[in-house]
Amino acid sequence: MDEMESQLTPVIKKNLSSTLSQINSKIESMINKIEVQGCGILTEFENIHRIFNQLQLQASSFYLNSYLSPFTDIFDELTISIQHLSERKHGGLIVIKRDDPLHQLMSSGIPVGANLSPALLESIFYPGSPLHDGAVLVEGNMIISAGNVLPLSKITYENKKLGTRHRAAIGLSERSDALVLVVSEETGKISFAFQGNLYPVQSGAPHMN
Repeated sequence: MDEMESQLTPVIKKNLSSTLSQINSKIESMINKIEVQGCGILTEFENIHRIFNQLQLQASSFYLNSYLSPFTDIFDELTISIQHLSERKHGGLIVIKRDDPLHQLMSSGIPVGANLSPALLESIFYPGSPLHDGAVLVEGNMIISAGNVLPLSKITYENKKLGTRHRAAIGLSERSDALVLVVSEETGKISFAFQGNLYPVQSGAPHMN
């Protein structure tokens, strides 16, 4: 994600610096406890892990906006849709086309050709819908197709905890510059795949505007 480092806003920089300073203080406290007590640091480990997770979520949410903004201006619609899917634990898989052609990388789904709206996107992923297990392809502000099948990642066999949606999201991002949004059907957690990696997005809303 180095290509976006220069675009960090002052507010984001301040929040990240503050959180890292908080982590540094806790690590120094742990070192002192180890030297004096030799034990009793499990709680501190848990706190640092929690803070690191919050830091990753904040950074991922910012980068999601940075990666999407040149290719679509429907941040509000995507934010509302993804949040609703997350709250209801309706699994979702949304491909945002960037520069690379995708027609040879994913099996053709059902043509939609409609402006993206929260109601339409949520109806596609409603449990029991004929298209809810496939991926939606978004180009610009349009839903091009639904029910698409994506290539599974070649490396996810090492991580059996990843579900099919997440493996598919990573798989397409390994082969193209597409950004793929994923909502877990089991947990409702939001993440996105880009350049072969999977990143969590801040809970509550993926801050894309």
